[in-house]
Amino acid sequence: MQTAPTVLDDATAQELSERLADVFRSAQASDVLADQVFLDGNPPEWRFQLEGRDTFDAWIKSFMPHGADTTVVRTIPTVTGFVTEFVGRHIEDGEEVTDRKILLVEVRAGRIAELTVYCSGDWTAELRARHAAETQLIRP
Repeated sequence: MQTAPTVLDDATAQELSERLADVFRSAQASDVLADQVFLDGNPPEWRFQLEGRDTFDAWIKSFMPHGADTTVVRTIPTVTGFVTEFVGRHIEDGEEVTDRKILLVEVRAGRIAELTVYCSGDWTAELRARHAAETQLIRP
């Protein structure tokens, strides 16, 4: 008899989302990621994949070695994990850049086994100013 999958409980989803945000805050992969974590990254106009916590660690250090001020905007549990939205700020070449990410996360044995990341890309001060001048957002 096959049992129906159950939604990851909200408290666990929230905790794992914050622990994943800590990875971005510190630019250091932690044991919240499974040893063979799989990442499918989707920045603007590109796509890449990597596998393994050590490979993930090298990747995150390569583009923001000092981490990012990362805020979890919201986290929604799913049957196999959660979807979360992050807003981040970090320094790149002496300039503050910002981004927004949607992460689709698969959880196995209490650790993040797979994540698909859709990122807005890095917004410089110039791009943020242009955006503010050319559009008015209805919500933050």
